[in-house]
Formats: sequence, structure tokens, C-alpha cells
Amino acid sequence: MKNLPSLPKEFEERMRTELGSGFNDFLESLQKKSPVSIRLNPAKPSTPQGEIISWTKHGRYLTERPVFTLDPALHAGAYYVQEASSMLLEQALIQSTDLSKALRVLDLCAAPGGKSTHLLSLINSNSLLVSNEVIRSRSAILSENIQKWGHANVVVSCNDPEDFQRLEGFFDVMVIDAPCSGEGLFRKDPGAMAEWSTDNVQLCSQRQRRILSDVLPALKEGGILIYSTCTFNEQENENNLTWLAQEDAFTFLPLSLPPSCGVETIQKGNAVGYRCYPHLVKGEGFFISVMQKKTSTKQARIKSKSRFSFASKKISEQLQEWIHPTDQFDFILQDNLLITLPIALKEEIEFLQGQLHIVTKGTAMAEVKHDKFIPEHAFALSIHLREEHFQQVDLSLDQALQFLRKEAFMLDDNRKGFALVKYQENSLGWVNLLGNRLNNLYPTAWRIRMGNS
Repeated sequence: MKNLPSLPKEFEERMRTELGSGFNDFLESLQKKSPVSIRLNPAKPSTPQGEIISWTKHGRYLTERPVFTLDPALHAGAYYVQEASSMLLEQALIQSTDLSKALRVLDLCAAPGGKSTHLLSLINSNSLLVSNEVIRSRSAILSENIQKWGHANVVVSCNDPEDFQRLEGFFDVMVIDAPCSGEGLFRKDPGAMAEWSTDNVQLCSQRQRRILSDVLPALKEGGILIYSTCTFNEQENENNLTWLAQEDAFTFLPLSLPPSCGVETIQKGNAVGYRCYPHLVKGEGFFISVMQKKTSTKQARIKSKSRFSFASKKISEQLQEWIHPTDQFDFILQDNLLITLPIALKEEIEFLQGQLHIVTKGTAMAEVKHDKFIPEHAFALSIHLREEHFQQVDLSLDQALQFLRKEAFMLDDNRKGFALVKYQENSLGWVNLLGNRLNNLYPTAWRIRMGNS
């Protein structure tokens, strides 16, 4: 048990009314430690352990919280540390969408990347994810986590919601995990409690409506909108849904969730949503709703204007040896950086390059320097990497942590050239072997600074 600051008076009064006899259980749940949960990357090696989270195939509860920073598997993208309730996104998507189709998906408020990496594990390789973050400083950590997950069918952008009006009717699916007052995070983040006020709730509700108004023209007719928050109040949830449903603009799609999940179905007028309370669900507070757009929308026409410089046939043939033979990619040259893009998505990504501020696209493969290829860190983490093409070095745990700190360390290895370093089957990055020493090529900005615990 832990001691929390006193609940804000207005919040406590509202929750007492809302929960009735369940309020004491709710209050007691806030004194307990938050459940620890992760979501495995199905495209990378891992040893599943822990209780399965019933609403997501690859989610697991852990019995205790390890020091994640000192686990090389986290840095390899073998799993993502994510709050369990928010993984309800999986049910929202699979119950509303034909995932066998090639889809265009937007995750609008994506940093730090939990929902985007989840989406990448659910959509197929011919689908395109646009993972957007409006705050530039947060887009860097989003890009890092996307690269760790290892997929190439993704664009990371840094745009305001209104910028997406240029893409009228472009997306089949929109996920809007809206900035909110954070009531569902009081147990996990006491700072959210300190910042809470009724005025802030009202401000958040207004901001959420602005975001929705700005971005919804980019959702095609018949497209799916998944709206979520980590808060409990009606203003940011049910009231926003009924506002959306005005003039029959959206149809609400029900989800089938077993009662054992503990998720409550919420209905207000025609609006339907699903709320997680921490005393009923093994997770934090969360709200989610799924809607289908009914209003007619023109569809953005993809113009074929060429914006990319493609690698020469000679370079492309060399790079093709770096990836799995069955993968179909084009290779573009951006300054001195070689980037791989799925052939099936090349025109769409080229079109988006002219409409959005793109942070990263596809997977960076190598830097061209004096007619040599210096492999990029992102490609070491790619699920498309053909590992057998490269020299490989298996590291101990101590060596792996030295590598992740970008420290110099010794290897009993007299080989020369670039080598892929691995820990327990997962690729961590590159080193340049120089006979009796090596250069550690781990990105400086990504290095861990924590000492061994």
C-alpha cells in the first residue's frame, strides 16, 4: 500500500456520486501499486512470461517491476512497457476493421509510441501507419521507439491536427488518444492529481473538440475513428461523443468484451464507450470508443510528383542482399542516407512527403561515405534485416550494457569490418571490428546512463 495526497475535493465528490457503493473500493485501489505490464513484439524473439492480459494477445502482467533500463531486450524492441488498460486498442481495432486489407492508419497523438507500436503489430505489411506527434521534442522519442519496433511501413510526422486537412478522406482508420486531464493516472502519476482542476477538465474538453474538428476531414467516409482518454469524466468522454454524433455524423460500434474483463459499458444517448476503473480492471483508468464515419467526404488524390532520389541499380542490388529475399523494397537516397521503403507504399509516402513534416520514413539502412556503406542503427533493429549476411557477435549481459552505454569494451575477436551485436537472439546494433579493438556505433542520443543496480 502507498499513501497518496488527498483527492481534489470536486473530483472526490463527483466520483462518490458516480460510483456510489463502489467508491471505497475505488479509493482503496488508488493506495495500491500500479500493475506492471508489457506488450511483446511478435516479430522479435522473446520468452513470454507472466499472466496474459485477456484483451490483447501479446500483453503480459509481470509480478514485479524490473529495472527496465538495464534490460537489453527493451532496447532491442523485443517488448514495450505499456499500461494494460490502454491495450484495449487491440479489441477496438480487430472488432471494427478488416485487418487483411491494405489500410491507411493515423495515430494522431502518438508519443511516446505505445499505441503506434501496437498498431504496427496488428496491421499487415501492405498497410501504412502515420505516427504523428505535434510537440517536436516528443517526436524524437516517438521516432526512437518506432525504430526499435523494426517495421518499415510507417511514417513519423510532427504536425498540428489541422495540417491533416490537406489529406481529405485519406485515412481508413484514425486513433486519437486525446490529451486529457489524466484522472485515470492519479495512482501512477501523483503529478496529474496536483494539476487537476475543474477548469482544466473544461479546457481539455474544448481542446479535444478542436483536435477532432481539425483532423476529422482526413477520415474517409466509412472510416473508423477510435477515440480514447485516460480520464473518467463525462465532459472529456461521453459529452464529446454526443457532440461528435450530432447530425448523425457517426455510428457507434459496440465491442464484445467478456464480463470478466471488468470493463464498464457507458451509454449516453446514441453514444457508446467503455470505461476502465482501477478497482474493476487490472490496470489504470481509461476510456475508449469506436465510431464509423457516415458523412460524405472527398478523397485526396495521390499526385505522382516525384520527390525521391532512388538509389542506382548497382546500389539497390547490393542492398537487396541485406534484407530478406521475399521483402519487396525500393531504396532511396536522401543526402547521404540510404532509406528502404516498401514498394507497395512508395507512392503514398512520396505524396505525404509533400504534405506533412516528416521526421522519419521507412527504415534508414546505411550512410554512404566514400563509396562505402556504414550501416544505420535503425536497420540493426529492423525485422527485415537478413542477419546471416553480416558478421555477428554474441554479447554477455555485461558487454551488452557496455554497448548500450556506448562504452569501449574488449572482444576476443580478430575479425575486421562491421558486425551485428546481439544479446539472447535480439540484435542491439553495430560495431566496427578493428582486429584488436572496436568502434561502438550505438547512437549517442540513445545511450543509457544508469549504472548497474
